[in-house]
Amino acid sequence: MTDRIHATTIAGDIWIVDDDRGVRFVLAEALRDAGLKVREFSDVGAARDALRDTRPALLLTDVRMPGEDGLSFLGDLQAQGIGPVIVMSAYTDVATTAAAYRAGAVDYLAKPFDLDHAVTVVQRALDSASSPPAQVETITASNHALLGDSAPMREVFRLIGRVAASDLNVLITGETGTGKELVARALHEESARSGKPFVALNTAAIPSELLESELFGHEAGAFTGATRRHAGRFEQAEGGTLFLDEIGDMPLALQTRLLRVLAGGEFYRVGGRELIRGNVRIVAATHQDLALRVAAGQFRADLMHRLDVVRIELPPLRTRRTDIPLLAQHFLAATAQELKLPPKRFSRAALKLIAQRDFPGNVRELENLCRRLAVIAPGNEILPADLGSSSASHASGEWTDALRDWAVAALAGGEVDIHSRARDALDQTLLQAALQASEGHRQNAAQALGVGRNTLTRKLGASRTRKR
Repeated sequence: MTDRIHATTIAGDIWIVDDDRGVRFVLAEALRDAGLKVREFSDVGAARDALRDTRPALLLTDVRMPGEDGLSFLGDLQAQGIGPVIVMSAYTDVATTAAAYRAGAVDYLAKPFDLDHAVTVVQRALDSASSPPAQVETITASNHALLGDSAPMREVFRLIGRVAASDLNVLITGETGTGKELVARALHEESARSGKPFVALNTAAIPSELLESELFGHEAGAFTGATRRHAGRFEQAEGGTLFLDEIGDMPLALQTRLLRVLAGGEFYRVGGRELIRGNVRIVAATHQDLALRVAAGQFRADLMHRLDVVRIELPPLRTRRTDIPLLAQHFLAATAQELKLPPKRFSRAALKLIAQRDFPGNVRELENLCRRLAVIAPGNEILPADLGSSSASHASGEWTDALRDWAVAALAGGEVDIHSRARDALDQTLLQAALQASEGHRQNAAQALGVGRNTLTRKLGASRTRKR
């Protein structure tokens, strides 16, 4: 087949290979409206047969199809110098995206895609097709802890897949708890450095006087307590990836030292005279706005530009609520497996309530909630009532979350007169807490609540009447 392919002439058609007839139709029509000639194929086999007679100017292929998958086909196309190739898939995760780019894809369209965007991607690929795509070896992609199917996370996965194979420095930004270290690990595992160490250092967690030694190591006798030579994180990460978390908190003096290493790739251990040349890829992360810190004189502008070659911004969990049920079920199952607990599942109503929460602590907060539920929630199914008693709602200022969850669940269940029920429950809870705190002394309990003793007595009597 190789001889047949090389003996043919290159045609100007755009080929679409997808088992979904609807996708083929709408995409083909959009490309034809843009003035392009299009051929459609329902599977890889049909496209391979057509390759015996002609070659496409550009090929778009789905990933998962009956029979041969698109990634296998892509690898063969690249080996034969046929392209450019754009991959399409509804399964936009880190492993699939990275594998597609490694196999030589020039771009990745996540389904469902905007047709205008798809046409732009095709035209851009055609414009840059004068030089053949680089031939890259396909490797087996590993599984990652990053999960999500929302549009913001699809873009994150696409960026990881595109830049992982390069040696460019990457700056990961995002709120605390969004998973910045997971992105750093994915970048490492999908790179050519995956067989070398991945070393992480939280620069905010190390005292400033020790941070230099942690990064660059020290010689014996360099300072009090330095009884022997110590290899720093740069040496430990040789050939691999060094992840510097919370880089925005690094002291200015150390920023200067780090800048020199990034510029020249050389450093000295603390107290040392031996010049050490390092080969390390830097991935940094911060939850702060580095531009604001530069403006305030707290961060070097030249260091920011060295680190911020490629930026990956992680979305907060509240902007990708559709991912919350997937994450919650994953964390619940993972905790049960880790702690050897009986497996549990969320009820539909409980998942709906969880997806409505803001989670200021982002994915980390959601994971902690699921770990608590896996341990202390009764029964095999987690219900809305379990969320109020086992979440972080007991903290000051957060108890209203539990009240809101209860109200949403009650209204969804068609219950009525929930205001009076909630008011009665609130009164009873406050009264019991105040009496317990005052060891049963009603006058002190009333004073703590800011009500009269008679009011407290009347509410207690009303509560007992309702119980009877």
